Amino acid sequence: MKRKNSSLSIILLALIISANSFSQERLNEKLDLTGNLYADSKIIQNNFSKLSANPKADDLPGKKSPVLSGVLSVILPGAGQVYNEDYWIAGIFLALEAALITTAVVYDNKGDDQTASFQTFADQNWSVVQYAEWLAQYEGADLSKIIISDDESLPPWERVNWAELNAAEQGSHNLPPHGEQQYYELIGKYHQYSGGWNDFTGGANNSLVSPNFTYYAGERGKANDYYNNASTAIVGIYINHILSAAEAVWGATRFNKNIAVNLRVETFNFAGGLELVPTLKFRYSF
Repeated sequence: MKRKNSSLSIILLALIISANSFSQERLNEKLDLTGNLYADSKIIQNNFSKLSANPKADDLPGKKSPVLSGVLSVILPGAGQVYNEDYWIAGIFLALEAALITTAVVYDNKGDDQTASFQTFADQNWSVVQYAEWLAQYEGADLSKIIISDDESLPPWERVNWAELNAAEQGSHNLPPHGEQQYYELIGKYHQYSGGWNDFTGGANNSLVSPNFTYYAGERGKANDYYNNASTAIVGIYINHILSAAEAVWGATRFNKNIAVNLRVETFNFAGGLELVPTLKFRYSF
C-alpha cells in the first residue's frame, strides 16, 4: 500500500512540474489550483480539455489585419504589401507608382512649356487689330468704334474695345479677352479668325487658312497631347492605389490562411509516470 501511494505521488508530482513548465500563471488563472497535490491533480485531469485547446492562426498576435493592410496601400501603394511581408509585390506597386508620378510630372511640364511656346507664337503672329480690320472690310463693322488707339507700340489687345469687337462679330463665336485659354484656342481652331493671322491672303474667304494658322493649330495640339498623357498617368495612379489596396486585403487574408499554428498540451508516458508536455505544431501551405 505504501509503494502504491509512493508511485501515485511521483505521477502527481510529474503532472504538476510539467504543468508549471507550460505556464504556472496560465494554469492558476484557468484552473484555480489549490496547492494540494492530490486535489490539484484531479483538477488538472478534469480540465485537461482547457489546456489542449488549439488556437487558430487568426487568434495569434502575428496575424495580419486586412483592413489595416488595405488602408496602408490606399495611402501608399505597396505599404500594405510590406505589412503583409509580400516584399516583391510591394516593390512592383511602388515602382509602378514612381513611374506613373514621374510620367505625370514630365508630361505636365511638357504641356506647360508647349503652351507657353504656342501662346508666344500667337501673340507675335495673330493680331486682334488685324482681325478687327478684316471685320470692317468684309463684314461691315464700324472700325472707329472698335479701334480705340492708334499707338502701334501698344500690344494689339490693348488697342481695341473688346465689347465693340464682340458686337461686330457675325460668326458662331465671340472672341474672349486676350490671355484666356479660350482666346488661344479659338484663334487656332475656327476659320472665323483666319483674318487675324499676319500671313492670311484669303480676302473675304476666311476658309482659306494660312500656313501660320495650320502651324499654330498643330503646336496647340501637341500641348493637348502632353496634357492628355499626364491625365492618363494620373488616372493610372488612382487605379494603382485601388489595385494595391485590393491586393493588400487579399494578401492579409492569404497570410492568415496560409499559416496555421496549433498550440496544445499533450500527455507522454515516461518511466517515472505521466507528464504534460507543451507542443507547438506549425503548418504552412502554398
